Amino acid sequence: MVVSDDDKLHEECGVFGLWAPPDAEDAADEVYRGLLALQHRGQESAGITVGQNGGLKTEKGMGLISQVFSAGDLEKMNGHLGIGHVRYSTAGASNLANAQPLEGHGKLGDLAVAHNGTLVNAGVLRSLLEDGGVLFRTEADSEVLLAMIARKAAKGLENAVTEAMSAVKGSYALVMLVGDKLIGARDPHGIRPMVLGKKGNRWYLASESCALKSVGAETVRDVTPGEVILIDEEGPRSIEQDLANERATCVFEYIYFARPDSRIDGISVMESRLAMGRELAREWEVEADLVCGVPDSGVPAALGFARESGISYGMGFIKNHYVGRTFINPDQKMRERAVSVKLSVLKGEVEGKIVILIDDSIVRGTTSRRLVTLMREAGAKEVLFGVVSPPITYPCYFGIDTPVAADLIAHAKNNDSIKNALGADELSYLSLDGLKKALERKKGFCLGCLTGTYPIPPHKLRKVEEQW
Repeated sequence: MVVSDDDKLHEECGVFGLWAPPDAEDAADEVYRGLLALQHRGQESAGITVGQNGGLKTEKGMGLISQVFSAGDLEKMNGHLGIGHVRYSTAGASNLANAQPLEGHGKLGDLAVAHNGTLVNAGVLRSLLEDGGVLFRTEADSEVLLAMIARKAAKGLENAVTEAMSAVKGSYALVMLVGDKLIGARDPHGIRPMVLGKKGNRWYLASESCALKSVGAETVRDVTPGEVILIDEEGPRSIEQDLANERATCVFEYIYFARPDSRIDGISVMESRLAMGRELAREWEVEADLVCGVPDSGVPAALGFARESGISYGMGFIKNHYVGRTFINPDQKMRERAVSVKLSVLKGEVEGKIVILIDDSIVRGTTSRRLVTLMREAGAKEVLFGVVSPPITYPCYFGIDTPVAADLIAHAKNNDSIKNALGADELSYLSLDGLKKALERKKGFCLGCLTGTYPIPPHKLRKVEEQW
């Protein structure tokens, strides 16, 4: 039985940045290790830019970070500061030209940027800049940011960056090199995560705290929504911005995207997934012989469910970790061709039993249906399907590769119809209230794909400040 990730929500990228004293030369190695820890956020392309004495050197390629870079490549990239990027494309085609970091040149000197998120008004900004004579080499949102900063260069670095940030709409967590400075920025709602870390006299910016652990750094704090951080020989300092910054972290960072050993905005990802499983067990009183989690993010939730319900937890699935994710290429036909066998069922664990199968979400439903079939083929007596997110009924505008609403199985179907489509004996979703309880607070999250209410209302998504 073939199982793919083609109907999962897909995280778009991860970023990592380092500032070290000028006598350091190992920035590329540290950025590489940081990106390894963020590989789950994007497996399509990877790149690293290092800076030394005001100059930049960028290397990037298609594939996993370990496939793009060898030890010899890293040794040639001497520098004391650097940024890196792993990509899953949600804006721009899947090719090397759109791989990041991207470089630019202007009055501020050489610049490089790596960006996680989607600028929903990038197309309008691009058109305005093209009308002003700017030539673009890629389709990436990040190049629009570079052009905007370069255009405001006469106002100085800090003003150029903050004015560019005030003009863009959408989600972003980005790292940038300008001269001997490392800059980080997070969108005014904090939709995409970013953390600040430190090790000795070195400073780091990363999409997740797990990347800081990989280089032996400690987490100092989360970058706050709307914050721009500039790091140089004087250490980090925040650049003031006059932006509304009501937190709305993407809830799927906790449900699915982030690594379980990360903390995002003060919340443990692992603990939140365990709590989601507990809450689902409290809401769904069901009898069964075994609880199984769909690897990887469904496993902590299944553990939480088992502990709360008293039903035994078992390893229903074995995952082949060596085939890679099957959504590396975002073109649907290529996804279908790239489908690999990833999961197999432990028949001795499930045969003759009523099995509760716990997963993080259902998008189109094709993978969930295959999982149920796998369980039945292995001899499960009944398959009860539990989901630790509420139904996904709306598309995402902020950088997650969700299908249009019509392709979402929960958009037009009720619970019984979805259950029948999956071939399950029972189906239960965690309620929105249950999800909020599991996340320790009732607000501060983007729930747009669950409720249709977004941090930026859809009718305002294309608004552009007049100065651009």
